[in-house]
Amino acid sequence: MRVGVLVSGAGTILDAIADAGIEVALVVADRPCRGLERASAAGIPTELVARDRFDGAFDRDEYSTRLAEVLRGHAVDLVVMAGFGTILTQPMHDAFGGRILNTHPALLPSFKGWHAVRDALAYGVKVTGCTVHVAGLDVDTGPILAQEAVPVLPDDTEATLHERIKAVERRLYPETIRSILEGNRLL
Repeated sequence: MRVGVLVSGAGTILDAIADAGIEVALVVADRPCRGLERASAAGIPTELVARDRFDGAFDRDEYSTRLAEVLRGHAVDLVVMAGFGTILTQPMHDAFGGRILNTHPALLPSFKGWHAVRDALAYGVKVTGCTVHVAGLDVDTGPILAQEAVPVLPDDTEATLHERIKAVERRLYPETIRSILEGNRLL
């Protein structure tokens, strides 16, 4: 099964996936970013499928169509979002439905969206965590594959809590991907 990883930032989740020995066939970014540089330095093929804008006029369907074409062109079977900042729409789900994975810094279905850690702190929860799931068409939906709790400490800031969640994510996400690739978990 050929794995394509989608990145938008530093590439630390990508590093965790590669460090776990998971073969990555392609890394695609929606903007120039450190993740592309890390992939290239590791000898992983890269593609930049750049967004043309970051406002309300951005055409998500057109972008999702272009992205799906690039992934199909590289014979990708499993799409792994690793800090990918663009919401994907129907054309990606038509091409890869049920084969797009995502990780989220909360215990879904709680605290969906971009500010999950901040929202968990504001709500006053004592436990949050990390979720690995099959991406649904709506943001942070889809079947949950794995979750792990992370305690919220009394002196936590958004940064300290997020870093502890990322430490779990960098272990749990590769474990879940490996389980799928080895046939131990069905999508």
